[in-house]
Amino acid sequence: MNENILLNQTKLICTGLAFIVFPIVFIFAFAVHRGLLSPHMLGPKDLILRAHHDNLLQFGHVLVMLNTALLIVVALHFMKILDGSPAAWAGFIGGVLAILGAIILAADKGALCLTMSAFDTLTEKEFFQIMPGILAMFNKDGWLVLLWGILLLPIGFTVQAIALLRTNTFPLWQGVLFLIGVLLVGVPDGLEIINLTASTLMAIAFIPYGVQIILSAVR
Repeated sequence: MNENILLNQTKLICTGLAFIVFPIVFIFAFAVHRGLLSPHMLGPKDLILRAHHDNLLQFGHVLVMLNTALLIVVALHFMKILDGSPAAWAGFIGGVLAILGAIILAADKGALCLTMSAFDTLTEKEFFQIMPGILAMFNKDGWLVLLWGILLLPIGFTVQAIALLRTNTFPLWQGVLFLIGVLLVGVPDGLEIINLTASTLMAIAFIPYGVQIILSAVR
């Protein structure tokens, strides 16, 4: 087999897997949050106490951090299929915003979530002694204010979803589910049942699309 053909097939298969895996990871990560069926807004201290000694939640956050690489693959794929269409600029701008948001999402999980696993190695007395410092982190004080850039992720994907729908580049039902899902997935902490619903909608839209990409590569 020609080496370039093999490389292109591998790229397509990896792209298809990204569309399959990323919504599944989000479904798992949101599903393991405590109080899922009792939605209510949470403040910084509530978030800290919820994550304290919750190993399954922290594992979910690790997966989300790694999942950001797949989000970048998805954004680049949409940029590619919109290239040359009337919405090429929207695909490009949306992709850039989504990629920046994905990078900041990885930083967010590293700064606010993975650190909690280190704090869990402390005694309860030591943990509550450093609570002011942890609160400063979760309040996004200092340069951590940049973590609000995470909002670029849903904004960028929203731009791309609208571009896909307006150019008929993506099947209508999948594009609509993508748009609804990306608009809902960024709701505040404590309302993870909405995030879970949004992730499920994206899974319904993207898993068949990912399978389609893989099948086109192996034919």
